[in-house]
Amino acid sequence: MKKIHSDIVQFRGSHYDLGYLHGQYLKDSITLENRRKQWTAKRPRFEIDVNETMNAFRQFAPGVWDELMGMQESLELPMEEVLRDYGGYRIDALPSGCSIVVGDDFLVRNYDFHPQTYEGRYVLFQPTDGHGYATIGPAQRITGRMDGMNEKGLAMGYNFTHRKKPGDGFVCYTIGRIILETCADVDEAVALLKEIPHRGSFSYVMKDRSGKSAIVEASPRAIDVRSANVCTNHFEIQQAENRNYLKDSYERLEAMTGRPEETADVERAFRLLNDSDGGVFAKQYKSWAGTIHTSAYVPEKGQAWFALGGDKEPVVFDFDSWLQGEDLHVEKVYGEVDTDIGFGHLDRLYGKVVSRG
Repeated sequence: MKKIHSDIVQFRGSHYDLGYLHGQYLKDSITLENRRKQWTAKRPRFEIDVNETMNAFRQFAPGVWDELMGMQESLELPMEEVLRDYGGYRIDALPSGCSIVVGDDFLVRNYDFHPQTYEGRYVLFQPTDGHGYATIGPAQRITGRMDGMNEKGLAMGYNFTHRKKPGDGFVCYTIGRIILETCADVDEAVALLKEIPHRGSFSYVMKDRSGKSAIVEASPRAIDVRSANVCTNHFEIQQAENRNYLKDSYERLEAMTGRPEETADVERAFRLLNDSDGGVFAKQYKSWAGTIHTSAYVPEKGQAWFALGGDKEPVVFDFDSWLQGEDLHVEKVYGEVDTDIGFGHLDRLYGKVVSRG
């Protein structure tokens, strides 16, 4: 078992200042060291056009562009390097697992991925520059969000489907951040997903404070909306986008749909996903599909739950109170993961290329 943690980042201010803060954290961090060493051994299969990326962000998320500008000044790096590692536009999104269940008043999600990609940052951000809603959730590539909830009570998570035939657009974690910052409810999130360009094929699952939910199957070629209370790693409508091997995805789906009594409320749904013997929690870390964290969001109560590793009781954050100015009194969340693979924010990977298998 490997002991890990996530740092709790609380910030009220402008996007630019948040980006500057990120840069100060990254400057002497293992995270930045690992990112740099990764690219010494592996050339990116994409090119960064700064002007194109800037225009895309200014159209859909001008605040996030300001955040990237703050990071660039703080890190004193070329903007191409900042965008390569933290921009989330026209870059490669790696395969992953993930499972999501929604109920009348909650969304619970397992984040299944490779430990080397994890950065251990859980961010509460209340912008003061007029660019977007306040948000809470775990960060991916610093500026993105794996899942989360905003001040309006919109909760979001995404599941990987395929990365074949990528488009010119944003990757999943950047789209997740943009949803949370710019959309007040499920209807607005669906409209955004129909407009924004997509790099890869992912399902985006949303739940809002009114109780409405939706699953959006988004690929570079089509956008479809469907209703269901569970989602794993395949499309039901755009089946041509699916990978050939889906046994694991269907097994996790059946583990959730086959026990409706266990998905009736947030407590039981959280246990179903987080218990290591429940049939949903995954340990395939070397195959990019091991559960690293379990999140839950209860929009009506303004609560966000978070646990690292399996068989854990969640830390419960009162986001509504935080929005009223009451800071959290926790600096880190701790957990254990059943793997010997190094984590990107904790272990020097010594130039090893993040690769499948």
